[in-house]
Formats: sequence, C-alpha cells, structure tokens
Amino acid sequence: MARLTARFWVDAYLARLRLMDIPAFVTAHGDDTAGAVLVKLNTLDGQARAFTRGFDLASGDRKWTDLTSGQEAEVDETITRQRRFDPDLWVIEVEDRLGRHLLDDPTLA
Repeated sequence: MARLTARFWVDAYLARLRLMDIPAFVTAHGDDTAGAVLVKLNTLDGQARAFTRGFDLASGDRKWTDLTSGQEAEVDETITRQRRFDPDLWVIEVEDRLGRHLLDDPTLA
C-alpha cells in the first residue's frame, strides 16, 4: 500500500476540518514528504491537548494518541521540545470550544 505524503495528509485534514467549520492552522510546517504530524487541540478556555500518530503494535494499525494535555502554556512547551527534537515535525492547531478534532474518524488514520 502506498503511503501518503505528510503534506497531502495535512491538506486533506485541514479541508475536512473546514467542512465542519472547525478552525485550524499550520503553526509549524514540517517536511512535505516524510514529516511527522502533531495536532494541538485548543479548546479556547486555557486548556489544550496534543496528539501524535503512532502504531498499535498488536494490530499494526495507525492510531492517534495523547501526547499531553493541560494548561495551554504547558502543552505549548511540550510541542516546542518536540520541535527541537524533530525539526521536520508538522504542527496543526485546531481551535474548537467543543473539543472536536476529527482524529477519531477512522478514515484519517
């Protein structure tokens, strides 16, 4: 099975969020081909969560997992550390008071 480029996935994810009227922005542009993607969910109340995509070793499926959650400033610091470790990392910020991020949609795996 062919693997999607990071840029293609990011563009498709942002389009899907726009269709649901969920604001989202690229806050760090990673490597177009093979960059990893981190999604920050800002609930606009001082709280945030960050998600990374990994593999379920039991099934081999890709899945989104919580990297961190809590005060937005603390989540931002974690993201900054991740960017220092991986400069090819994409960071997408989703802003939604209801906490919608669409990462639980199986078509986005």
